[in-house]
Amino acid sequence: MKLLVVLSSLDLSQPFSATPAWWQLLKGLYEIGIEVIAMPYQGLAIESLWWRAAANPARWQGDMFKSLRDLVRALPRRPPPANDTYAPGETISDRAVRHSARLLVAPQWRRQLERHLQREADIDAVLFFTVPLNHLKGVPGYICNKFDIPVIYYDGDVPASLPNMKGFASGFRIYQGADLSEYTAFICNSTGGAALLSKLGAKNAHTLWYGADPDVFSPVTVAAQDIDVMFYGHGREYRGEWIDSMITGPSRALPNAHFAVRGTKLGDLGNARLLPYLSFSKLREYVCRSKINLCITRGAHASVFASSSSRPFELGALGACIVANPYQGIEEWFEPEKELIIARSSEEALDRYRRLLKHDGERQAIGRAARERVLKQHTFRQRARELVAIVNQYL
Repeated sequence: MKLLVVLSSLDLSQPFSATPAWWQLLKGLYEIGIEVIAMPYQGLAIESLWWRAAANPARWQGDMFKSLRDLVRALPRRPPPANDTYAPGETISDRAVRHSARLLVAPQWRRQLERHLQREADIDAVLFFTVPLNHLKGVPGYICNKFDIPVIYYDGDVPASLPNMKGFASGFRIYQGADLSEYTAFICNSTGGAALLSKLGAKNAHTLWYGADPDVFSPVTVAAQDIDVMFYGHGREYRGEWIDSMITGPSRALPNAHFAVRGTKLGDLGNARLLPYLSFSKLREYVCRSKINLCITRGAHASVFASSSSRPFELGALGACIVANPYQGIEEWFEPEKELIIARSSEEALDRYRRLLKHDGERQAIGRAARERVLKQHTFRQRARELVAIVNQYL
């Protein structure tokens, strides 16, 4: 099978949180024998051992839109006039960016995709991974009709990306003004979210959860576990309550415990110490140095059944003892009390921290079980096979 994949970005230095997952998924596709041509929607076309990169046909326009977006997001948001017609949750600036993208970006993408498909007639399907689908309105339908191949969209940010959630404050609103019926099928990271996509007009909707590459997220030997409780993540958005309940309050209530955080824009962290970011390998070391690793999932994901994010699988693959906030459907991936612990309140978090910090064997058994579960069911090579099975339905 040969796939042409358009991704939000291939550049790990850019602030697109799904990019590391896309690298792992494309590597998984390579490992099961799938040929991939990868084209970034924003930034450089980065070659790798696992895919062939194709140029971004609208790189400067993408960079310009990113800069404009960042500028606009820094300004106070103003609703549209009452007498104008806007898609729900859309502002004047959102609509201006969307219309400009359709005029300047969409035609270039249509021509670039057309050239690739004419030059390489053995491409089986075109996949879009979390690009702004309202910027490219008309392109998927054109490709589908002209080349008679499936065009499939994978949204890795469901449900936070959906109109009723209003997206993240720092991101595009990608559904306003889009036509989901242009695509052969939709895939998303959320079991509950697939039904929501069908209601928005998707003809077919599937679920493909995140995972982890156990070669990348593999435990490393450390001199000592000198961090008691650690969390890494960025932003309070949708999870401020649980940051307070699982870090801020407990770090003050347990003054002799070493709480540490690697992240930004998380608010008041009590007595937790901020760790410097040095490299991915250092981040992996931080996890392995920590007796307890927190998985604090944003409320948008935690409230819709089995809406996966990368963090539980990454921590599981690293053999971490995970303590998580309540997360609907987490039992689909890990068995509570055996492969991770769920804290339902600040008091319960404190109680579990105290117990786990006293019992090394219990923590280590939870970490081993979590890694075994990832190896058995949640690797990106397995996700690649699941993705191929979905695409095969439409060939």
